[in-house]
Amino acid sequence: MASQDWLDKDFYQILGVSKTASDAELKKTYRKLARTYHPDSNPGDAAAEAKFKEISEAYSVLSDAEQRAEYDQIRAMGAGGARFTSGGGAQGFEDVFGGMFGGGGRGQQYGFQQGGGQGFEDIFGMFGGAQRGPQPGRDVQASTTLDFETAVHGKTVTLQAPTGTVKVKIPAGVSDGQKIKVRGKGEPSPNGGQPGDIILTVAVRKHPVFEREGNNLRLKLPITFSEAALGATVEVPTLGGDPVRLKVQPGTPSGRVLRVKGRGVKTAKATGDLLAEVQVVVPSHLSAEAKAALEAFRDVESDENPREDLLARARS
Repeated sequence: MASQDWLDKDFYQILGVSKTASDAELKKTYRKLARTYHPDSNPGDAAAEAKFKEISEAYSVLSDAEQRAEYDQIRAMGAGGARFTSGGGAQGFEDVFGGMFGGGGRGQQYGFQQGGGQGFEDIFGMFGGAQRGPQPGRDVQASTTLDFETAVHGKTVTLQAPTGTVKVKIPAGVSDGQKIKVRGKGEPSPNGGQPGDIILTVAVRKHPVFEREGNNLRLKLPITFSEAALGATVEVPTLGGDPVRLKVQPGTPSGRVLRVKGRGVKTAKATGDLLAEVQVVVPSHLSAEAKAALEAFRDVESDENPREDLLARARS
């Protein structure tokens, strides 16, 4: 069974879609909300950051067909009735799991907590009803923090679970807040039933250069005024690979996005692109020769006022 907190969260309402929304509708809605609430678009806004995490969690569940079906089933069983959580008599899970990471990698952190996978037979038994057959083992909630590049390219990590050492394959392109289910590796059943699952939640650290938009990677590309005005071929970094050479057309303004095909996030379903947003850099110091050259350029450049349309629209 999935995380107990699914009972308390209406992911459809969070995204503002119906329960019958298609995958395409979910993706379109998520991208629009992500652009609106992304922390980079709302620096210092804690409420926007919290909303971004909330919609990311909702989309990570609803975009996965298996998790969505399980979520719908759990919500259907919990709607309108009493909500139950698993009993609290087990020993501390910190003692059960000990060290969470056995792979020796850099920067990975893991943590477990008791899950909410108690069977309905056990719940009914609390009210005097007879138990029907073996009880399933409880799910175990786990967490891991990955570097940005590791999350994009994927990795196999090692966990120490109740059933022993477990290798978990982190798929390429895993996103921040995404949950990965490892079936049958949770807490054993107390009476011969199926073991529970591990529900692994992934957190992804930010990268100093790249950020992610779906399967695309995005960066800001500084160029000089002369490169923007006259055109140039410049080097652009890629994630974990050699730089690529990108042609900047003459007259390229700040804000224009240049695309490098196939150099984004590669998943089993799709491959994204690298998006380079041009930023024209104005020099803070000019030599006497450079200043004279610019003054000569100013004397011969067009008399067109680039702010004319702005002023006209402000007056209307």
